[in-house]
Amino acid sequence: MAFTITKAVIPAAGLGTRFLPATKAMPKEMLPVVDKPAIQYVVEEAVDAGLTDVLMITGRNKNALENHFDHVGELEATLERKGDTERLEKVNFSSELADMHYVRQGNPLGLGHAVLRAKMHVGNEPFAVLLGDDIIDARDVLLTRMIEVQGQREASVVALLEVDPSQTHLYGIATVEQTDEDDVVRITGMVEKPPPGEAPSNLAIIGRYVLTPDVFRILERTKPGKGGEIQLTDALQTMAEAPDVTGGVFGVVFRGRRYDTGDRADYIKAIVQLAVDREDLGQELRPWLKSFVATLD
Repeated sequence: MAFTITKAVIPAAGLGTRFLPATKAMPKEMLPVVDKPAIQYVVEEAVDAGLTDVLMITGRNKNALENHFDHVGELEATLERKGDTERLEKVNFSSELADMHYVRQGNPLGLGHAVLRAKMHVGNEPFAVLLGDDIIDARDVLLTRMIEVQGQREASVVALLEVDPSQTHLYGIATVEQTDEDDVVRITGMVEKPPPGEAPSNLAIIGRYVLTPDVFRILERTKPGKGGEIQLTDALQTMAEAPDVTGGVFGVVFRGRRYDTGDRADYIKAIVQLAVDREDLGQELRPWLKSFVATLD
């Protein structure tokens, strides 16, 4: 039976060590991308796809996440008193985006463990998982398409991106079979960060999933894998191997714009790419960028 998917799970318990010392006292998810924290782009994407119930899996020192999506009476009153309606609308927008919930991960035992912490909240229905390091451009459709495919196939769906073969060791990589749809493949196998030259394809699993509740049962008996962590990839591999029981796993091949904020250099690139396309910033930034790049030679 097809469900109307309304729940999104966003794991946000990581320590952000690649961004120290900036993340010593601030969650990495709150690092600004232009003028919004990275996590807000992810929540907005979920809401735009019709997911109004958002559960964040958090950890210690993550209170700023809850504060950001809550009302701040003193700030709102000050902006209203000043007649600064533009900024007041922006502040209120993040506070009213979705029905937000939070649960602590506890022991940092990997992405699979973080997803498993959502079991009580999600219940027995399909749900989406969005990783905060990946920002999908709002002008490109991904999550909506994944939800559509999940309803049609009644299976779990992951997002795939074609990457350069030299980069496959940085991702979970899928082995696939073609289907009758150009952007949909059946996944027959997955491997987490294969050694260079040993990847089964160049289709990388990126941070969007639409999962059936079967994943919880499988995660509960998935043993720690690479890095001593419970890997979501391992659970999905099990599901892909038992399509008669779980419905299998399909992939939606994404050919749009994705920004990686999990790496320092890629984070800076994401800010530049998003800023130059903004109406309020691009006109000033583009000519400056061209002249700056010319000086690099």
